[in-house]
Amino acid sequence: MQNQLILLFLFFGLTSIFAQEKTKIISKDTLTLEAIDPLRPAKASFYSAILPGLGQVYNKKYWKVPLVYGAIGTSTYLYIDNQKKYNLYRNEYKNRLAGNPSETPSLARLDNSRLITAQKGFQRNRDLSALFMVGFYVLNIIDANIDAALSQFNVDEKLAFKPAVIKNEITLDNNFGVALNYSF
Repeated sequence: MQNQLILLFLFFGLTSIFAQEKTKIISKDTLTLEAIDPLRPAKASFYSAILPGLGQVYNKKYWKVPLVYGAIGTSTYLYIDNQKKYNLYRNEYKNRLAGNPSETPSLARLDNSRLITAQKGFQRNRDLSALFMVGFYVLNIIDANIDAALSQFNVDEKLAFKPAVIKNEITLDNNFGVALNYSF
């Protein structure tokens, strides 16, 4: 049973790969075919991996560039800020263990357990910021890839996915659903 499902999936998967053509309407009477560039998603991903946002520029989705830099920039700022605060509390704790006087008056009133708790909190927030920074970077690459792939998708007027209302003649009720229509 599992082998049959795999063969069925491969058959439909491979036949749908070659089923799309990109058409451009010049006038109502003539159609020209444009070749699909199979490397377009890879190029967009590569550009986004080199410089975040460059893949979005390649896809001509300029409005996404500030979102990319805002997300990565905010994560970077939070990483740096939490690292500075972590170092401040860690140095205060080390100075206390060495018997040196406090360098920061606001931290002098905290006991050692609160300094350790604050260090752990800032360390956790720093690590989460690094994780978000990497996550937004990877999301930037994935977005560029998917957007480039979908920009070549054939959206034809002949194919429609619309809501449908079907009237039941016997009970006189309306049944709601969706209909997939393809006109020749």
